[in-house]
Amino acid sequence: MPKAKKTRRKMKFNYNKDRKKQKKRMMKKVNPRIENKQIRDAWNPRKSIARNLRDMGLASDPNLSLSTKKESLVGSKTTGPIVIKPYVINQLQEEANLPRKNTASLSSDLIQYVQHMIREHKEDYKAMARDEKNYYQDTPKQIRGKIMKYKNLHTKQYEEFVASLAGPTS
Repeated sequence: MPKAKKTRRKMKFNYNKDRKKQKKRMMKKVNPRIENKQIRDAWNPRKSIARNLRDMGLASDPNLSLSTKKESLVGSKTTGPIVIKPYVINQLQEEANLPRKNTASLSSDLIQYVQHMIREHKEDYKAMARDEKNYYQDTPKQIRGKIMKYKNLHTKQYEEFVASLAGPTS
């Protein structure tokens, strides 16, 4: 069936588009910023993404990296891909095995709130729930949870606080 005449519009130059931004956006897609230092150092911009990752011993597609086919038991040994840059995997494993520092903390307002509750009511959570400083109307269980969080995250500070409450023992 023939096409109707004059159905395609003539392409016009769009003066409202910023060509510099367009080029920058396109270059980001073509040449992405690699966050990981070990991979960035071993990266070869002349190779494709899949080839670079294969050379480092990493998988570009996790679905293809693990085969789901059952291998026959009779003498068929398939070797994995040849890793040209094994030091990348070693560095990544070393970084992953480093102990993580716990950066979780409570806000200073919450610490003051918890200290006030302990100072005034010791372990009586129901009295804490009725306290006038309980602005958010926390239930006894919620207050108990906040105190437990404070005990776990700021152990030294909690022990010092409890010791200061007990007063000087001679």
